Amino acid sequence: MLRHDWTIVCRDGAELYVREWQPSEGVVKGLVCLLHGMGEHGERYSHLAKALAEDGFAVIAPDQRGHGRTPGKRGHIPPYAAMDDAETVLREAMDRHPFVPAFLYGHSMGGNIALNCALRYKPPIRGLVLSSPWLRLAFRPPAVKVWLGRGIARLSPEFSQPTGLRKEDLYRPGYIRETEDPYVHTSITVSSFLDLEETGKWALRHAASLHCPLLLLHGTADRITSWAASAELSDTLGERCRFLSWQDGLHELHNDAEGKEVIYAVSNWMQGQL
Repeated sequence: MLRHDWTIVCRDGAELYVREWQPSEGVVKGLVCLLHGMGEHGERYSHLAKALAEDGFAVIAPDQRGHGRTPGKRGHIPPYAAMDDAETVLREAMDRHPFVPAFLYGHSMGGNIALNCALRYKPPIRGLVLSSPWLRLAFRPPAVKVWLGRGIARLSPEFSQPTGLRKEDLYRPGYIRETEDPYVHTSITVSSFLDLEETGKWALRHAASLHCPLLLLHGTADRITSWAASAELSDTLGERCRFLSWQDGLHELHNDAEGKEVIYAVSNWMQGQL
């Protein structure tokens, strides 16, 4: 397996740290642009990327603004910048691998961004993969807190709040190698939270215009993002969507008990789209 790291300059001059895994031998048969979730970074997907590289895919994973090795206030992405950045990364990835079929893959927050990028920009991708996408949360935040957040966002959009994410809500222990990770954080700014909430709702309303096949992955026991919202997305798209639902699966399916099965399902579906 080959590994490359570099920096991408976005349209507004912001820089994103990016890494790529690709097969050490043979022709790259597919390209995957992978978008991580809130509070994490692309390196957390190294085991998934390595498995896909063994199956002939090149995987390019940026650290989004305010995450990982990319500069910026932790947990803050200016409104609509993330989907624009995703399109920029995807375009550069396709320039690096011309004539190779491309896929856009997003987990949680990254799933929201990937779906919005696909709907709004309609990039020339062979398929879309969404893992536990943030279309709606699995819980309803207090209405008063949301109302206050809107007021704060107008005055101080980079005001931070703790996400409240707990490791036990992400995955069960013992299925991945856990190490202390200085690049993981538990903050989100009020403007980013509100933006993601609104773009998730927008994507559900406009999902019927999706121009490519979708593989949708979600666990029924996800306590962070809404399984029901994913089911709604699947119902809207009908045969254009392959919805794989894991009974009692938590938020990070690729890091949980069903991790190997999930990675196999992703690789198998993408190979089928080739």
